[in-house]
Amino acid sequence: MDNDTSENPKEKPDDLATGRRVLANEALALESLSASLGPSFTAAIEALSAAKGRVVITGMGKSGHIGRKIAATMASTGTPALFVHPAEASHGDLGMITRNDIVVALSNSGETAELNDIVQYTRRFNITLITVVGRGGTSLESNSDISIVLPDSPEACPLGLAPTTSTTMTLALGDALAVALLERASFSSSMFQELHPGGSLGHRLVTVKDIMHQGDDMPLVKSGLLVSEAILIMTAKAFGCIGVIDSQGHLTGIITDGDLRRNMTSNLLKLQVEAIMTHSPKTILPNALAAEAVWTMNQNSITSLFVAENNTPVGILHMHDCLRAAVA
Repeated sequence: MDNDTSENPKEKPDDLATGRRVLANEALALESLSASLGPSFTAAIEALSAAKGRVVITGMGKSGHIGRKIAATMASTGTPALFVHPAEASHGDLGMITRNDIVVALSNSGETAELNDIVQYTRRFNITLITVVGRGGTSLESNSDISIVLPDSPEACPLGLAPTTSTTMTLALGDALAVALLERASFSSSMFQELHPGGSLGHRLVTVKDIMHQGDDMPLVKSGLLVSEAILIMTAKAFGCIGVIDSQGHLTGIITDGDLRRNMTSNLLKLQVEAIMTHSPKTILPNALAAEAVWTMNQNSITSLFVAENNTPVGILHMHDCLRAAVA
């Protein structure tokens, strides 16, 4: 009788179920974090918003990776921030931290030895220390001015060892701090664009006034002018249109290449511009996003758009300007 000594192959894990379980665990942890926010979060925002210097984020290992992202998010939303590695801090980078700064230290255990030098430095020079820890009663919490304690939530790792849920909560908490500071500072889209001049975000937040033509570049004529004279100005400005203004400088109409073709008669050149202009032309405000101007031009099948305030033209925008700015 043959003895079959081979082992049965292990059943292949259900990857989809694992992924969903991890996300469900972390979603529950985030709900718990949201419910746990209280006075310590408010105190942290008060201190951070009142800081005269920068926000210095620090952390070791996975907390360090999360700290770099939090610092980048704060810096990009109007809160001057930087990351200082605790090991490098012990070898000279403590000099990067000024007495006007605020230090935010991240440590799930609350006992990260590498943070000791930074903690002692903040105590020595009376620098505000905010800590984010995974449990209360730790050395880091007891030595901080403000401490936010994460709720007790199991790691998504089945061994309960790999930082997963804890880092997700810390990252989300950093976003919450950054956005709360953003709202306190009334951080606008134009301010965001100043900090993000490159990439798709910067392009999407370009405003009309950033790329419009103004002054003598605008193709404008006064009402009462003959079409023959208007055509000369229209040709020289090369926008394919010309605006008509009244004695108060208000935009009352526009003449396009299409208007000229539709009114092609033997006496066209002897007519006054009011006779063929399109009344109440489409305009856009200078502070509007260039993307909105593109949408308006596409919706109305036009390639140029006057920029006006209180019906007074202050600029003109061509579709090509938007293409060059990578907005369209």
